[in-house]
Amino acid sequence: MEGGGLSSRLYSISNPTVAANRALPKFLTLHPSKSSSLLCSPNYAFQSFPPRVLNASFNRFQCVNTAEVLGSAVFHQEDCNKPEVKRKKLAVFVSGGGSNFKSIHHACLQGSIHGDIVSVVTNKHGCGGAEYARSNKIPVLLFPRTKDDCGGLSSIDLVTALRDLEVDFVLLAGYLKLIPSELIRTFPKCILNIHPALLPAFGGKGYYGMNVHKAVIASGARYSGPTIHFVDEHFDTGRILAQRVVPVLVNDTPEELAARVLREEHGLYVEVITALCEERIIWREDGVPLIQSRENPNEYI
Repeated sequence: MEGGGLSSRLYSISNPTVAANRALPKFLTLHPSKSSSLLCSPNYAFQSFPPRVLNASFNRFQCVNTAEVLGSAVFHQEDCNKPEVKRKKLAVFVSGGGSNFKSIHHACLQGSIHGDIVSVVTNKHGCGGAEYARSNKIPVLLFPRTKDDCGGLSSIDLVTALRDLEVDFVLLAGYLKLIPSELIRTFPKCILNIHPALLPAFGGKGYYGMNVHKAVIASGARYSGPTIHFVDEHFDTGRILAQRVVPVLVNDTPEELAARVLREEHGLYVEVITALCEERIIWREDGVPLIQSRENPNEYI
């Protein structure tokens, strides 16, 4: 993975039975057995886990019919090809210039992301991200409602609006407000955020923008980089999905470090959203989300 030398090692689940059989389909659709609590959508991840950990965690995955055995996970040659994936509808939340939002929008237009941005939500009606959305005929919603602007939506109104738009996933791209619990309950495991540091370090309330990079440099940390995580009801505490490492140089200023991290943010967020829209995110039994390789469904990045 570009720029991710320390975090790009791939691990595969190996099994001599499968290794001997070269007729596995390119895509496999995983279905949880009745005894499993996992939510199984195919996936593609940026975190590294040894094969023994993955084997132990997937012991109850199975397809509709039994044919191939991979470790203790059961796959079927028949009826296991991945069905046609519908194009996803995305809502992006912004508070500033929206450079990540623009990167995602360009990827949608170019076809690398199998989805479309159907709405932008902002707490700053005149921010750069909102202006870009309006110039590209993307509906803009103001949230939350404030005393100074009665045109803003309440939490319930926002949920209703996103439901009416049939939104599949919510993507935070520099949105500085806490996401309301009503939205999290409506879109469980469907809200992503990108943070400009390697969580769980340098996260939480007050750690945004240049504050993050100043704190990283002041700490003496040798590495930083973006983290993409699922959103819960607190700042930056949701499950980590992907990270990319960048070095912190000896004479870095916060602005220089911010620019280096931002370059990695743009590529990483697009890669993750591509996997999300292709339904390549799965959840391990211990609650850790993984991203499945498009080329080899037995590998996780």
